[in-house]
Amino acid sequence: MELRELTAYAAEKYQILEQHKWADFPGFSVLCHPRTGQWVALLMRQWDTETGTEIERCDLKCGKQNLFELEKPYLSAPIQMRGAKWVGVAFDGETEPEVVYALFDRAIAAGEPGGFTIFLDSPHSFSETAYRDTVLPLPGSAYSPAKEVLPERLRQMRRMFSYGRESVEEKAKNFFRQAKFMEDYEDDAPWRGEFVCYFPTYRDMNTAQLRGYFSWRAKVRRGDLQPIPASAAYLYVYELLNGIGAASPEDTLQKLEAFEAGFLDSGAGDIQMRLNIRRWMLDFAVLHDLPQEAARRYAGPELLVRDDALTVLQRPEEHSDAAVFSALCLFDGKKLAESPVIGHDPDRGRHLFSEVWRCALSRYRWQEKDLFTLCFGERVMRRWYPLTNAVYYQPERPRDRDYVLDGCRIYRCRGGIWWVDACEKPGFDRARFQGFLHETDLRLRRYLKAGRRLRERPEDAWCAPYIDAVTEADRRAALAAARPRIDIDLSGLERIRRDALTTRDSLLSEEERTEEDKQPAPVPVPEAAPPDVPLNKLQLQILRALLRGEPADTLVRANHLMPSIVADEINEALFEKIGDVIILCEDDKLSVVEDYAGDISQMLGGA
Repeated sequence: MELRELTAYAAEKYQILEQHKWADFPGFSVLCHPRTGQWVALLMRQWDTETGTEIERCDLKCGKQNLFELEKPYLSAPIQMRGAKWVGVAFDGETEPEVVYALFDRAIAAGEPGGFTIFLDSPHSFSETAYRDTVLPLPGSAYSPAKEVLPERLRQMRRMFSYGRESVEEKAKNFFRQAKFMEDYEDDAPWRGEFVCYFPTYRDMNTAQLRGYFSWRAKVRRGDLQPIPASAAYLYVYELLNGIGAASPEDTLQKLEAFEAGFLDSGAGDIQMRLNIRRWMLDFAVLHDLPQEAARRYAGPELLVRDDALTVLQRPEEHSDAAVFSALCLFDGKKLAESPVIGHDPDRGRHLFSEVWRCALSRYRWQEKDLFTLCFGERVMRRWYPLTNAVYYQPERPRDRDYVLDGCRIYRCRGGIWWVDACEKPGFDRARFQGFLHETDLRLRRYLKAGRRLRERPEDAWCAPYIDAVTEADRRAALAAARPRIDIDLSGLERIRRDALTTRDSLLSEEERTEEDKQPAPVPVPEAAPPDVPLNKLQLQILRALLRGEPADTLVRANHLMPSIVADEINEALFEKIGDVIILCEDDKLSVVEDYAGDISQMLGGA
């Protein structure tokens, strides 16, 4: 249970609003008695920096004797207040809403002028024992008011109630047993009057209300959704969640959707009922292991959008630039989308922002944590209480399993206890994340010469290397795109080589032919090229000879090659790696461009 549930209860039942009286202590507030104005509850919210969670507690003015009567682990001596009238309450997964609401009711009753009276639970409801207005008979007449007729089915249902410990589980068990017995019951008595009750069950209704409810339910099952008090309508919702009146879990969800459309959309009920039903439908889909699409249909849009954005930022290499940039904007508001970097060139701007995130995510580490974990916190496991505030009973213990709602939220059941594994909001380091985006925006504006300059912040300089790496890669890509492309048709090289040899032989004199015959045999090529260098053995040997400052003429002539063609083939093969011409051919003499000699040597293994 959370404090917001108590404040909602106080507002709805007593019209009490939470009051924040101390500006220096925003986590402290009070609930005051609606008639006397005196405090009945002191609410405390404190942030635990060690665990990264918010601790919620309160002091209730309901009487210290409740500690001995109830003996609940979440009840204690008062935390801030003093005196025998105060009780401390810790709000966590073990806190039972019904108990806290009852203690709050006692605090309100105790604060009434003139004291208060406590009524003990009785197997008979007040409405059955209270006197009703009747017409008085005339003197001497034989008239007597007719007794209310209780249908036998209702009588049997009431006898099924098992009295004992008034726990949440026992209340749900009683309701499930009675609802199963009344599953196909119909009545013909119309609903009249009002009915207000928190977590209602059949036991909270008198005979007229029960008959009116079962008559209304019969019409609902036939598609005729008539108005009825919200507390009575909750009974129908509870029945469906317990599988009463539904053939399958899928049928339960369909009937809840029909109820939402026919009852709530007509103006009946309230906004809180709609929120409860949507949350319960998600919980129900997880509990019954329905397909992921069904659960996501009922999850809140805010939760899904946030989880989907976190999934994109956690694995940006699997998503487009548009998806990554949209996820970055979600956690930064509108400021990033309005950057001059985007206005200057939208596609290029989104690409640069996305690439910086990818680069920083893959390289940056601090205290063995990556950028995603540093910004959005580690995934945490916390207790999950499905169908909170609904009267729900599960006859069988759930089996161990995992239910994946999305890439950032997994529900896990272990030993009958449910947990949710997710990235929660309290772990979000907004300062680090916004610092990253500010520094990225600052340097990209400077790189693209777009918009006004932003003020530099020394604490954000840690991400500068990753931004500079992306801008340098973008600069090289822009230069390569601007350089004219040279397409060489290699299919005709062999024919040109043969024609050149024929022409050369025809021009040689007899002495030159004799001298040509005395040329040394082709020099064997010693080793193969590295796997990532697209050169054959001869090209590799020529290139290494040039790097050593040795002439390559002997190799070229011995293999009957033309120097210009050799230069073109090597330049074409290494153009994508170097991005420029590396071999020059001047007067049939080959040489290496000195500016690239170091890069080529390193590429060939340091030769």
